[in-house]
Amino acid sequence: AIPRGGVVVGFEVARVLNCSLDVVVPRKIGAPYQPELAVGAVAEDGSLLIEEDIANLVGASRGYIAEAAEREVEEIKRRVAKYRGGNPPVDVKGKTVVIVDDGIATGATVRAAMKYVRKLGADRVLVAVPVAPPETVEKIKREADEVICLYTPSDFYAIGQFYDNFEQTTDDEVVKLLNLARREYNQDAG
Repeated sequence: AIPRGGVVVGFEVARVLNCSLDVVVPRKIGAPYQPELAVGAVAEDGSLLIEEDIANLVGASRGYIAEAAEREVEEIKRRVAKYRGGNPPVDVKGKTVVIVDDGIATGATVRAAMKYVRKLGADRVLVAVPVAPPETVEKIKREADEVICLYTPSDFYAIGQFYDNFEQTTDDEVVKLLNLARREYNQDAG
C-alpha cells in the first residue's frame, strides 16, 4: 500500500484477501511553484519516473528534478524506518502484488511503485484504488497487469473531492495498521 491514505484502504484489502500488508513508499516530485502537480516520482531505491510532458510544460529542469528527488529520498528513508519499525519488507519475488492507494490523480507515484515492485521480482502487479480519472486509469492499464478502480469520474479534480472525510492519515495510524496486519493476517499468503 502507498502511505499514508493507501494503507487505510490497503488494510481493508488485506483483510478481505487474508494476505500480507506492507508499504511501498514512492514520493511525488512536485512542479516548481505548483507542488501538487506531479512532474514525476521517486521510489525507495532512488529510481525516478519522470512525466516528461508535464515536466517540459512547466519548465522543470533535470537539475530541479534531481534535487527534488534527493530531498524526497530522505523523506522516504524516514517513512520506511518508521513504518516498518525494523521488520523486513514482505518478499514479493515471484508473487502477485496489489498496489493500493486512496486514489490516483496523475499516476506518477503509483507508476513509480509498480516499477519498483517489478524490480524486486513481483510476478504480477495489480493496482486497486477507489477513484481516479479515466485518462489516468488508461495510462496505468498500459503498465499494470490489472487495474481495479471503483469510480472513474470525468469531472475529477482531486482525490479528496470524492471522500466525505479526507483528513490526513498520520504516520502513527499507518504504523498501527501495519502492526495489526502483521499480527492478524497470514504472512505466508503474500
